[in-house]
Amino acid sequence: MKIVLASNNAGKLAELMPLFAPLGVQLVAQSALGVPEAPEPYKTFVENALAKARNAAEHTGLPAIADDAGLCIDAWGGLPGVDTAYFCTTLGYEKSDDNNRRAVLEKMATETNRSARMVSTIVAVRSAFDPEPLIAVGRVQGQITRESVGTGGFGFDPVMFIASLGKTMAQLEPEHKNQISHRGQSARQMVELIRTHWLP
Repeated sequence: MKIVLASNNAGKLAELMPLFAPLGVQLVAQSALGVPEAPEPYKTFVENALAKARNAAEHTGLPAIADDAGLCIDAWGGLPGVDTAYFCTTLGYEKSDDNNRRAVLEKMATETNRSARMVSTIVAVRSAFDPEPLIAVGRVQGQITRESVGTGGFGFDPVMFIASLGKTMAQLEPEHKNQISHRGQSARQMVELIRTHWLP
């Protein structure tokens, strides 16, 4: 079975490919099939992931999965949330992982409540108009650091400190990160949902 991964994010692709390997399905990046990026006008992860999955399925005629993920900071009422990837642009920086981390650290500089979650919602559809999408959600709780620590991972990993481990997400080995990360959690849930509902 071939499934389109509705993402052009190299870091996300690298994390998801091995997690879906146990299914024996072939994940194909949407960029390899000429699928244009979908608009993401919604304010929830699940709505944006569903829009991306439906878009990929519509353009390819194949089943599709999409992940929408972001950083939810308690002191900001859960923001930046779905706007995480573009957060730095609100402070005048060009869009990049480095600038996103810089912007969060700058804006959090005087904040004492540093509690935050990284959230991943994965949606899978059999076709563009599938009335029964599969939905999986993973969350990892942590604290925003005062500075970037660690060189692994991508996105906000260097500023997301996991107290129980005494490390940031960027200090974890990839295998360990996949075991505890928000995307690792949602991907394992989705693998089981696909195995149960889609595969004979």
